[in-house]
Amino acid sequence: MTEKLDQAKPLFIFDLANNHMGDVEHGLKIIREVHAACRHFVSHGWNFAFKFQYRDFDSFIHPDYKERMDLRYIKRFSETRLSEEQFLVLKNEVDKLGFISVCTPFDEKSVDKAVKHGFDIIKIASASFTDWSLLEKVVQTDKPIIASTGGVKLEDIDKVVTFLRHRGKEFVIMHCVGQYPTSKDQLQLNQIDLLKKRYPEVIIGFSTHESPDNLDAVKLAIAKGTSIFEKHVGITTEKYPLNAYSATPEQTKGWLEAAQMAYTICGTVNKRHEFAKQELADIRQFQRGVFASVDIKAGERVEIKDTFFAFPNQEGQVLANEMSKYTFYTARKDYKMNEPIMSSSVSRTEVRGKVYLAVERINKFLRQANIPISNKWDFELSHHYGLDKFYEYGASLVTCLNREYCKKLIVVLPGQKHPSHSHKLKEETFHVLWGDVVFIVSGERKECGPSDIVTIERESNHSFESTNGCVLEEISTTHYKDDTFYEDASIAQNQNRKTQLTYWVIQ
Repeated sequence: MTEKLDQAKPLFIFDLANNHMGDVEHGLKIIREVHAACRHFVSHGWNFAFKFQYRDFDSFIHPDYKERMDLRYIKRFSETRLSEEQFLVLKNEVDKLGFISVCTPFDEKSVDKAVKHGFDIIKIASASFTDWSLLEKVVQTDKPIIASTGGVKLEDIDKVVTFLRHRGKEFVIMHCVGQYPTSKDQLQLNQIDLLKKRYPEVIIGFSTHESPDNLDAVKLAIAKGTSIFEKHVGITTEKYPLNAYSATPEQTKGWLEAAQMAYTICGTVNKRHEFAKQELADIRQFQRGVFASVDIKAGERVEIKDTFFAFPNQEGQVLANEMSKYTFYTARKDYKMNEPIMSSSVSRTEVRGKVYLAVERINKFLRQANIPISNKWDFELSHHYGLDKFYEYGASLVTCLNREYCKKLIVVLPGQKHPSHSHKLKEETFHVLWGDVVFIVSGERKECGPSDIVTIERESNHSFESTNGCVLEEISTTHYKDDTFYEDASIAQNQNRKTQLTYWVIQ
């Protein structure tokens, strides 16, 4: 999108329509007073535009009706008619004051005139939304397009959106109700949600015709995510009255102030907002602190099982919210029972990123092996010498069931080794589903590939490793938590050599 139609930068379009009353000086006065009303809001990074309506009177009105002043709009169009030179006086004022210029042409000749006059954007009125002859003319220009949808069926919006997309046009769709003025019960602002959902890649705006003293509609439209707005504007004089749906400069300023308030209330878009210090302080006072439930010596891990959580917390204390299986705390001093665990007296290690990276690799590996998996199965990362050495020593275990019989899937990533160990209670059989693996059972080396089966009897020391990675199916008797005995005694002393996850399958 061009800067003029940047969704992140609101655009407020002021529609002059026929409110210039065919009087250039009156039109200039409207433009200048509206400019003064919106000058303050430029600093917010907003864009502002003025919109004209072009009709080639000689071709737009049927020859038999040009003198029919008894017909309301023929009379109005005739009385407010401006020459090309007069329109250019108004257009030049718009350009001089820094407005984006927009034109609504109602016929093909007016499209040519809008291009000739150098308008930035072409607007399609609701009445012209499915005027295919006019649309074909408009898409031949290099101008971005804003199109209003008042009174247009959804299937027709689909057709026009497809038409514009296929021609590579830059365009915006405006929710609009073509009732002048639009009563509150007819504003239909939920249509914004419908259009945003149906056309997620299209900017959706709001063309508004409610009473100028209605400031709720623009606030709600902003809350629904619109960024382009259109409102009729004018001024009242003794000579020229103003219709019920056009805003005076003072009302326009109030409308923009309402929009500013709405943006302030809605706040940050498309990312988490920055938290105020007061908010964090107010929340922290109600959070539980971490206290030692046993004596903990300097150098020992501060684990959840050796702590309890209670209110109130102390300033600088570790909070219950900061304790997880992905965050390790090690005491830097001796802690007595019931003593608060202070952030300044523990070292903290965060392993969430390392765990998630390993899980991503394992998911990718299982998809590569074409093995279906489920979050209903328990998942465990075994990192015998710590997560930092997981890709050298470790494996991933998926427990499908564990009854009198047990079934697991074991994933060995390329280059991983599972250290030598034995079981006293469990007998297990490994079925190689995918990849290559080397088993070392009681000192005997066995190189295996897909479909090979290896049975490990009770109390037999065994290890396995893989050059290119493998997936094993383990079928065994019941697995018991304390029934694994490593040859390297230091592994058993590592009480944090496993990380269990419940939701681990990445869709």
